[in-house]
Formats: sequence, structure tokens, C-alpha cells
Amino acid sequence: MSKSYTRKSNKRSTLSMGLMLLLTLAIIIGCGIRVATLHQRSKELSITQAQLEERLEEVKNESKELEERGKYMKTKKYIEDEAKNKLGLVNKDEILIKPKQKDD
Repeated sequence: MSKSYTRKSNKRSTLSMGLMLLLTLAIIIGCGIRVATLHQRSKELSITQAQLEERLEEVKNESKELEERGKYMKTKKYIEDEAKNKLGLVNKDEILIKPKQKDD
């Protein structure tokens, strides 16, 4: 009886060790896949971050230009330029000379 009992025990321990080995291997493979996925996602996020930082700089530059344009639009020079360009007005001391239009 003791031989039969030890054989069963050996078979059980071998089976248990095999199952634990398979389980450990499955966990390692799962972790490896997850690490690879996270590494790829990290690369994608790094690229996205670089693009967003570049866009942020562009927006800051645009904002600065708009602020400068806003300041310019509050000046007398801007009002005079717009009156000349859009309304065709001139100052009292200026003479407006228009070229003759050729008839086609």
C-alpha cells in the first residue's frame, strides 16, 4: 500500500508542478504582452504630446499677434489708414491723385 500511495503522491505533485508552471508561464506571457502594449501606447502619447506642444506654441504666437493687432487698432494711425483705404478720405494737407483709367 505504501508504494501505491507514493506513486499517486508523485503523480499529484508532478501534475501540480506542471499546472503551476503553466500558470506561471501564462502570467509571464500576459505581463509581457501588457508591457509591449503599454510601451506602444507610451510612444503614441509622446508623439501626441510633441504635436500638442508645437500647437501650443503656434497658438501663443497667434495670441501675441492678435494682442499687438488689438493695440494697433486702438491707435490714431489705424483709424487714418482705414479711412484712407476703405473710405478714400484724405487729410486736409494731402492731395489725392488718381490715375486715369484706360478704356478697353
